[in-house]
Amino acid sequence: MKKLDLQFLNEMGRTVTISLEQPVEPADEALINEAMDTILAQNVITSSGGLLVSKKGARIVDRTVQEIF
Repeated sequence: MKKLDLQFLNEMGRTVTISLEQPVEPADEALINEAMDTILAQNVITSSGGLLVSKKGARIVDRTVQEIF
């Protein structure tokens, strides 16, 4: 299963990750950057360390699960 992790820094300098499942591929860096800017500009997401204040990065994580039984 793949997911897109959007990583931000909060007011305390801690990393906050927002994960989105089944990202569109190939990833569009400009579109992701724009979406992250919008999230920051709207100032509606908070964490235990305060509001999100800056972008840290974005990544696609691919996790493979193999059922044994």
